[in-house]
Amino acid sequence: MTKRWDVLAAGEIYIDHIFTGFKSWPEPGGEVFAPSYIRELGGGAAITACGLGRLGRKVAALGMVGSEEIEWIGSVLSANNVSRSALRQVAGHTGTTVSISTVEDRSFFSHAGPNAQLPEWLLEQAVVERLTQARHVHFAVALPRNAALRLLPALRAAGTTVSLDPGWQPVWSGDEANRATCREVDFFLPNEKEAACIAGLSLGRATPQELADALARMGFTNTVVKLGSKGAIATCGCAVCHVDAPDAPVVDTTGAGDAFDAGFIDALLDNASTASMLRRGCLLGSCSVRAVGALAGLPLRDGIEEML
Repeated sequence: MTKRWDVLAAGEIYIDHIFTGFKSWPEPGGEVFAPSYIRELGGGAAITACGLGRLGRKVAALGMVGSEEIEWIGSVLSANNVSRSALRQVAGHTGTTVSISTVEDRSFFSHAGPNAQLPEWLLEQAVVERLTQARHVHFAVALPRNAALRLLPALRAAGTTVSLDPGWQPVWSGDEANRATCREVDFFLPNEKEAACIAGLSLGRATPQELADALARMGFTNTVVKLGSKGAIATCGCAVCHVDAPDAPVVDTTGAGDAFDAGFIDALLDNASTASMLRRGCLLGSCSVRAVGALAGLPLRDGIEEML
């Protein structure tokens, strides 16, 4: 079957308002001023799609956006070589996130907007058929179990590989039915905090190897854990593979995990080894943190080949 797309990145799309450069968090009732602010296209589906588009992959973002911002969103996607043809426009405003970022971490305040309608839309036959037109589908959303039961068999039958990055969803990941979904995709891509929550471990109390071992004992043999400055570790089959992250000056960590996903998937499309997929993911993640926002630091193909 000839595929129309290399990747369809399906999931939540947001307008990000990013405040960075804080040295400390304000006390309750207090106020601090950000040295830097930008408005940027966000959400895991958009960020990962843009990362892959800048690397020259044929990619589309599949998600729901508001009519008030559709033209601006389309222009940002086009500038990053991403098709807008898989977007669904609804009346009103796109989901919105305010990101508060320091060099150590970030926090988000979000309004879902039309993203709340995404799980129902994913069940439509036209959407299922569109997803099967890709070599790889990346879900950047906490995929409901009923949607997984419909989508994953169809994608598997079409020869489409699947990755899943649900983000920080402790209630969703605590449901054993959703954990089954995580085991059923080809690659499950949590960060360290998310993986520790699933494994029932305290963040920072377990080494990456101990975290990987705990997940493997729970049957997560397809899991890639993003460790930030410590790199990434994968439990793929019976093997565990760990790579270090390249040194990078950290300006803003917003979207770094989604940039990692783009690098990892790009290497997957090249049939690379697990270690190479982890290295390329870490490289894109390290590029992302060097600039404010998720998109500004993403490299082009020539740039990443030189760095590799």
